[in-house]
Amino acid sequence: MQADDLEIDGAGFADMAAFRSRVVDQCRPAVLRGLCADWPVQKVAAQSPDALSAYLGRFATDRPGEVFLGDPAIAGRYFYGDTLGGFNFKRRDMPLREGLALIFDRERTPGDGTAYMGSLPVSSYVPGFERENRLPFLSADIAPRLWVGNASYVGCHYDTFDNLACVVAGRRRFTLFPPETVADLYVGPIDRTLSGPPVSLAAAAPVGDPRYPRFERVRERAIVVDLLPGDALYLPKLWWHQVEALEPLNVLVNYWWDAFSYGVDAPMTAMLLAMIAIAERPDMERAAWRAFFDHYVFRPDGHPLAHLDPEEHGVLGPFNKGNYGRIRAMVMQQLRGG
Repeated sequence: MQADDLEIDGAGFADMAAFRSRVVDQCRPAVLRGLCADWPVQKVAAQSPDALSAYLGRFATDRPGEVFLGDPAIAGRYFYGDTLGGFNFKRRDMPLREGLALIFDRERTPGDGTAYMGSLPVSSYVPGFERENRLPFLSADIAPRLWVGNASYVGCHYDTFDNLACVVAGRRRFTLFPPETVADLYVGPIDRTLSGPPVSLAAAAPVGDPRYPRFERVRERAIVVDLLPGDALYLPKLWWHQVEALEPLNVLVNYWWDAFSYGVDAPMTAMLLAMIAIAERPDMERAAWRAFFDHYVFRPDGHPLAHLDPEEHGVLGPFNKGNYGRIRAMVMQQLRGG
């Protein structure tokens, strides 16, 4: 798969159903050129950093948020330190207005280092911004988040939600790896991370690093996508992505949601529970459970009760017929030891 294969015209999504049919249901990344090119903030950002600062300042609150601060020596490459026990940057909580001022100051004086604030819920930090800059085909319950910073590199990671990332200012480069490359990416710890999900250690290492020999098997599978202001990238959940903000000042708005959820239960929660229940059992028993997971969960051969009439499927009938709640009640009862 090449970057050109991912391109879709960003115009013409009449509603969520059209967007889902053309993009989301394909379960593959999509580059949507010009998707948000008509946003008012785009026009302001094209004028000057000062104009963009004033525009964001119209909406900004003093709500505190976390700021990542990088010394000039790291050149915006936010990552672990000399060991996995530390990081090469500092974190500081400060009011949004103060954080934005710092970021815009460092755009003018890059020798002072870099800063960024990310994953800020728009409704809490810049209320009103979303009324002027919106994607009308998205459901109202899919809330936007704001990312503002200087030139930066964010390590290769995944999200457990579907992601639509819209570039407002600056250029962004996404380097993508499909989910099945996970074993060759040499993933770091899941409970000591830069900011949420674990990251690939190999993707940030020099070419030919002897610590990560398996990475060479997937290096050529990387898909590099360059986005300009107004462009957007749709990423299905679990696609690995390294993100580089390439200009002294960069702004992005993204949307996270689970396009295929039946309820509150997340696949990652199920995987974590499966880890503690199965991961350290004997090889032969794990193989037996793998067969059951394939049969009942992943279903490569179709529905596990296809040999029965549908009315005899019991709780394995359609989830939207009440069976989701029935199975969930069974799970909760067993977790409580009932």
